[in-house]
Amino acid sequence: MRKMLFAALLAALGCGTGYAQSPSNSGILGNSNLSVGGYGTIDFKQPIKSGYKQNGTVDLSRVVFLVGYQFSSKTSFFTEIEFEHANEAWIEQAYLNHRFDERLQMKAGLLLIPFGLVNEFHEPTSFNGVLRPSVDNVLIPTTWREMGAGVHGRFSDLGLAYQLYVVNGFKSYDGAGVLGGASGIRNGRQKGVKAIWGSPNVAARVTYDRIQNLTLGVSGYFGKTSSTLFSKLDKGNDLAMAKADSSVVNVAMVGADYRYTLGRFSSRGTIAYTSLGNVAEYNKLTKKDLGSAMLGYYLEVAYDAIASNANGAGALTPFVRYENYDTNYKMPAGYAAKDAYSRQEWFFGLGYRIAKGAVLKADYQLTKSKADDSFAGTLNLGVGVTF
Repeated sequence: MRKMLFAALLAALGCGTGYAQSPSNSGILGNSNLSVGGYGTIDFKQPIKSGYKQNGTVDLSRVVFLVGYQFSSKTSFFTEIEFEHANEAWIEQAYLNHRFDERLQMKAGLLLIPFGLVNEFHEPTSFNGVLRPSVDNVLIPTTWREMGAGVHGRFSDLGLAYQLYVVNGFKSYDGAGVLGGASGIRNGRQKGVKAIWGSPNVAARVTYDRIQNLTLGVSGYFGKTSSTLFSKLDKGNDLAMAKADSSVVNVAMVGADYRYTLGRFSSRGTIAYTSLGNVAEYNKLTKKDLGSAMLGYYLEVAYDAIASNANGAGALTPFVRYENYDTNYKMPAGYAAKDAYSRQEWFFGLGYRIAKGAVLKADYQLTKSKADDSFAGTLNLGVGVTF
């Protein structure tokens, strides 16, 4: 880990060029097969409520270095090394990729789950607003990555691209229940940290872009969560087996999304639905309030009021986004949904691209749940860079 961090820092100091999700060869440190990139964000959030004085928070939310190595024309390695909140270090991706041709490639390692618009492409210059959409945080637990392997490819003549991976599942029990109503399944991400493999889970995505100016995507994720109660479990112990079975949740997620551009106008949206099974037994064991279904969606429109110049600078983009999501959309028999978990949000914002890979962001966020009488406001300001 230290060697990787050291190499990434040296590479970043040696050359500030590259591309975030798939860095290109750039001759870094005298090696034409090594490439580097990165991104970072600084966020300021100030809650605003009439009659109240509230502190704001400013956060170096993430600094990420991306390093790639091309072993041959067909085989490459790619990793993202992330520092969150100035005091946490994570590996966000680390995978080996082998290309047979455009239509068939194999990938293995720590993989981003291909679900929705943001989880795979989450650099600050790739989305509007200071913060990532809430649906892409609560229902689609960005940044969502797990250990696994699979295939991906593209059929250019058909406008189709696909991804299909087998990965480890969420962790639902680790001495206590991990999943719950407020954050859904987000806290169950294992992130490649000695991940428990209880059973294989499948993640898949297909995109279609043959319609002019429009890209459509469909995503799916299916499997079961993992539990530490199955560690060295005696199959002959019926009581222990029953308890362990109660700690596992069945997960089926489906989603659809679109991106549309017409001149300076653009729009995007996502809908995600998650069905969870064995929830009554899980809640009884863990004393949690996990729902048996979650539903969320958002719609966004934006307009490039000022087009960027030849150097990629100067673009001014106002946008509006509406989000609606509920982590207690359905509940198992005997459990009541909590109004606080059914939320809607409005974002009114502006982005100014001061250079091709640097953006200043500002938006005003209005949030309301079924339990609230009115919307609560938050002013968000941010700086984002991608190189």
